[in-house]
Amino acid sequence: MDIKDKRQQILDSALMLFNAQGFHGTSTASIAKAAGVATGTLFHHFPNKETLLQTLFLAVKQEFAAAIQAMASPDGPLEQQARRLWLGAIDWALEHPDKQQFFQQFSLSVEIPLALREQAMQEILGFISAMIAEGQRLGLVAELPLALMLENCHGQYLAATRFFLDHPALGQDHGHREASFRLFWRALAL
Repeated sequence: MDIKDKRQQILDSALMLFNAQGFHGTSTASIAKAAGVATGTLFHHFPNKETLLQTLFLAVKQEFAAAIQAMASPDGPLEQQARRLWLGAIDWALEHPDKQQFFQQFSLSVEIPLALREQAMQEILGFISAMIAEGQRLGLVAELPLALMLENCHGQYLAATRFFLDHPALGQDHGHREASFRLFWRALAL
């Protein structure tokens, strides 16, 4: 196993164990054991458990953002663009329940520093900010503080995906999917 593979194996094992046992219930020794590496190898890649958690958080956020940004298209009305992104994000959550569970557990956790959460929102998910700003410019989206709107969008996403993870059949139901988008859009629109 090369260095890159070991690092990824550590991240994958951390995801599994953080989801199952929480941050405080998971030791670095248990992560290393699950990854099939020595504890010293874990510390070679990550100086402490906090750094490992934060690295995992950013990696999952980047994967999520890349997946939904690939669905983005400037074609069509803004509401249609937003629907495409929203439903794509719901699909991502249903296709990656382990990573979405990690978001559910750590997105609002004190274990993820505010600066890191803001970095993820502004740098990784910056295209969402741009879409909201464009909606404000066009008079389609309420003129409210952008940072607050982003947090509200994030909270709605976490609530909707929690619902759909708890009720996976409804995650495939057109009516429920559309209702989740309508709730999201009504919170933004004028």
